[in-house]
Amino acid sequence: MGIRTGLQPITGGKKQKLPLASWNLMLEEKKIVCNSFFGMKLADRFCSNVKSLVSMDDLRLVGMKSHDCHALLHHLLPIAIRSVLQKPVRYAIIRFCLFFKAICSKVIDVEKLKKMQADLVETVCELEKFFPPSFFDIMLHLSVHLVREVELCGPVFFRWMYPFERYMKTLKGYVKNRRHPEGCIAESYIAEEAVEFLAERNLDEPTIGLPVSDNFDNTETCRPLSGATVMNPDRKELQLAHLCVLQNTDEARPYFDEHMVLLKRLFPNFEKNEKWLKEKQKNHC
Repeated sequence: MGIRTGLQPITGGKKQKLPLASWNLMLEEKKIVCNSFFGMKLADRFCSNVKSLVSMDDLRLVGMKSHDCHALLHHLLPIAIRSVLQKPVRYAIIRFCLFFKAICSKVIDVEKLKKMQADLVETVCELEKFFPPSFFDIMLHLSVHLVREVELCGPVFFRWMYPFERYMKTLKGYVKNRRHPEGCIAESYIAEEAVEFLAERNLDEPTIGLPVSDNFDNTETCRPLSGATVMNPDRKELQLAHLCVLQNTDEARPYFDEHMVLLKRLFPNFEKNEKWLKEKQKNHC
């Protein structure tokens, strides 16, 4: 048929050989990609330890969770393949990764959704040039409908299951007797809630929850900078400070202007007193 003649089997000798496609990695390229993952240092709780997911013997990633695949697709894969593969193939994969990163962000510009949809269709067409038909299963096809889903349901991060999966792992750790898993979860949950309730009321003991960094000193959080004076304002001073902030905001300015018009209508001499006060201020200055 004359389609992709460069990928046709090479006949000669006892066996036929299939040439490597544009998306195949040589042994050295696999080592480069795996070394890129192996040497990555990420923020705490960003994903699993990437170093433990890389098997340098087999040159592949093992033991990845769903959230690890999420972080890999959005952030790590474009970095790992930046020096391998052919340029058109690499750009198509990176564009696909950037689409998922944009669609899963917390802030999405509605006006850019149509352009994102058009770019995704173009990216899928680019992938069809290089990858075999077996690559395009139903999961890849569903990505075309993600932009429409955002238009109807809002940002993706409101609906994904990662927080629930993490909490299910926590509940799974409560099970000590597999014969009665519900009882173990209930008892451990009640015990943890009781300990946190008591710890919150005992200020001398740290509470159970997020770990505190060793470089963070809790005693310094309430201290002011050098040269400052600590004061405890009363209720009247807080109201005056709040009023001062409102008077300097554009959102509250129409209400103050309306209030001034009402005062001038109720008190005719108010405008004269205001002019007299301004003149006094000028003479004083």
